[in-house]
Amino acid sequence: MAERKRNVALMLDLEWPYKRHTNIFAGTQRFAEEQGWNSIIDEFAHATLSVQRNGVIPYDGIIARANTQLAQRASKVGVPVVNVWLNSPATKKLPGVFADFQASGRIQAEHLLSRGLRNFAAVVAFKNRGQEMELREFRKAIELVGCSCLATKISQTHSKNHATWQKTRKIIAAWMDTWRTPIGVMVGYEDCGRLIVQMCSERGWRVPQDVAIIAGQNEEKLCEYPRPSLTSMEFGYENIGYESGKLLQSLMEGGTVGSPTILLPPKGLVIRESTDFFAVEDELVAKALEFIGRMSHRRIKQDDVSRAVNAETRTLQLRFRKVLDRPIAAEIRRVRIERAKRELTQSKRLLSDIARDVGFGEAKRMNEVFVRELGVTSSEYRNQRQVYSNR
Repeated sequence: MAERKRNVALMLDLEWPYKRHTNIFAGTQRFAEEQGWNSIIDEFAHATLSVQRNGVIPYDGIIARANTQLAQRASKVGVPVVNVWLNSPATKKLPGVFADFQASGRIQAEHLLSRGLRNFAAVVAFKNRGQEMELREFRKAIELVGCSCLATKISQTHSKNHATWQKTRKIIAAWMDTWRTPIGVMVGYEDCGRLIVQMCSERGWRVPQDVAIIAGQNEEKLCEYPRPSLTSMEFGYENIGYESGKLLQSLMEGGTVGSPTILLPPKGLVIRESTDFFAVEDELVAKALEFIGRMSHRRIKQDDVSRAVNAETRTLQLRFRKVLDRPIAAEIRRVRIERAKRELTQSKRLLSDIARDVGFGEAKRMNEVFVRELGVTSSEYRNQRQVYSNR
């Protein structure tokens, strides 16, 4: 006799099409197909559990953005629940799988520090555990090198109505009044990142030359348009969904939870135009970096850069080594690598097309540079880091 399929409820707020909802759902479905589960979308599973006929419990397990009612009722009837909502009031009562926001905060700080920035600011939401964890680690990382962070907080529902949005704008404007540019800014939400770009423009500040911004959790369309595109953190929420399925399977089989919380590291930053910049005080080097940033997709060499800024190649070369501790050619190569990495992780374009468009000319040359600089081929890098699921 065939084994009965398990009925698993999914309570993931799918009416809100954020990646942290839909990609977790996609990950659960990948695991469900492997296990032969019956997946049942039930946004009111807490209520369903209390309506039982003939003593039959409708679900063998639940993956949820869990509320307190669900935690209580599931415990009462003995149905295991895996929570995937860090801000849930039931977080401490249930096993859960979450993104590692502490790692995210460190990664963001390290990225902005690597851009030569020494002034920093951050805006996160009140009572958002993930963003508050990011901010703490962000601050720790920059304080280790003697820097500080100007932080402010806004409402989690900052755009629920016009009055709240106007209040948010005032908070952000007052916060921006305290900045000293050039500055690196960590922003909890993509829409606030867009607002800050707009407000920078109103003040005559350039992004990224004056204000380098990392915003949100890589909701691609909000990050990519309008220009400048926004650097953002890709958490890999599909992996969180898949791992929550594995954990639930173990619980339904009678297993115990070694640790009530599983934290999965982010896939990493998706670097876009809003941080594609190095902060330097040397005006000649700054002009050369701006030219490289604009023209690196072409077959430029160090002589082209020096001509563009009206300097002798030898003079510019010495200034690059003094300010950046690397030659002009290395900076051209670095920018091309960064742009190739962006294309490899965010698209399914052919390697030959990417190599041509970022300035390497051909895929063979791009591979050679990736192996020498990163220790992996461009294909291997794509497989390790690609935003879109390749399983």
